[in-house]
Amino acid sequence: MIAASAGLSVRVLEAQDQPGGGSRTAELTLPGFHHDICAGAHPMALASPFFRAFDLAAHGVDVLAPTISYAHPLDGGIAGLAWRDLEATVADLGVDGQAWRSMFAPLIDRWPKVVDLAMSDLRTPPTSLSTAFAFGMRLLEQGSPLWNRPFHGEVAPAMLTGVAAHAITQPRALPAVGAALLLGTLAHVGGWVIPRGGSQAIPNALMAEIGRLGGEIVTGHRVDDFAELADARAVLFDTSPAEFLRIAGDRLPERYRNALKDFRYGGAACKVDFALGGPVPWTAPGAELAGTLHLVGTRAEAMAVEKRIAAGKFADRPYVIAIQPGVVDDTRAPAGKQTFYTYAHVPNGSTVDVSAAIEAQVERFAPGFKDLILAKHVTPAAFMPDHNANYVGGDISAGAMTLRQTAFRPLPRWNPYSTPLPSAYLCSSSTPPGPGVHGMPGLHAARHMLRTRFDIKTDPLKLLSRANATRVKQ
Repeated sequence: MIAASAGLSVRVLEAQDQPGGGSRTAELTLPGFHHDICAGAHPMALASPFFRAFDLAAHGVDVLAPTISYAHPLDGGIAGLAWRDLEATVADLGVDGQAWRSMFAPLIDRWPKVVDLAMSDLRTPPTSLSTAFAFGMRLLEQGSPLWNRPFHGEVAPAMLTGVAAHAITQPRALPAVGAALLLGTLAHVGGWVIPRGGSQAIPNALMAEIGRLGGEIVTGHRVDDFAELADARAVLFDTSPAEFLRIAGDRLPERYRNALKDFRYGGAACKVDFALGGPVPWTAPGAELAGTLHLVGTRAEAMAVEKRIAAGKFADRPYVIAIQPGVVDDTRAPAGKQTFYTYAHVPNGSTVDVSAAIEAQVERFAPGFKDLILAKHVTPAAFMPDHNANYVGGDISAGAMTLRQTAFRPLPRWNPYSTPLPSAYLCSSSTPPGPGVHGMPGLHAARHMLRTRFDIKTDPLKLLSRANATRVKQ
């Protein structure tokens, strides 16, 4: 996209028949039920610097924000509710409301700078030291044994831990806490939005703009040898290190090859999509309004579950992320019916169908759920790479979210996007700032590529804005 905006000749080669990677939508269960293949809710769609410049709405994507960004049910018919309105959340949390406000209000007040900090290349000094300090103090507290100090009840700490567990690592690990602070902040800003019609709307808009700018998109084309790309002045690889190794092979120096082979892949996901006869009957009031739900129970339960996954074991009551797009999008299912998205954390490479455990975990918080199931579609972790080769062993983060691999993805070098091949650059979620639908690895890689290969020093965000301006005039 950025290369096309710079006026370069662009050709996109996509291995799958439909572009989009994890941001695709398909009828996986029954006709008329539209399920997101991987990414279902998009906290960064309105917030990342790339998407702020691109402007999805201006490109025809209807982004819908649930009233409640996420819910965290607990036993006993209660749930922590992350309303888009911070003060509504504070009021719901009672005794821990003030602690929640103290944690998030300063970050919400400066949310663009928080996003810029978290979405940087992790090499550039922060532009706002006060924001870095505010974020860092909360990061250190929640990443230490002091993490329970601000709270008195069970609900608020469970909510925060549920968001941290998105990283599929120990929720008190610094990368997980960083994700929780960022995503938690955005829950109270624009919300965790859901595109009307499905996540496919996002790559469709990007592909349409590339086409408008003269780029070519070739689908169903799997690259097996770097020789096929030899005529290109620059190649951006939106691939995992494993895929880059497969394609580039012996052209890479041995030391670099060995370093890429040492790149670790982390915990994985078993995805289960359901076609339901009606809305999920949540026990906790308010859960029916949430776009996303974290189903795991208390903070202690979440810690125990993720510890088992890290040890390569299964959990009887797994951590389950659930998305109910029908709360804002009535196009996802026939009238009166619902699509329901779930995945559970499992060990990397697992071939096990854990749909029974997922159903039990949903039933725990929504008795009668099983009676609504019309059909389901299961994708065990080991089969995740069938639709996206970057998900090695089912690791949808494209690399273990350890502290080292977050700070130094994919390798500890100053420019993580360049490779020993002068024309080749890495730009997947295996590079900074890491996983998520935010476009930032590509933006950072494109900046380096434009400067080093084409002597174009214009800020990529200005290139996007300029392209938007020309589109409006046409």
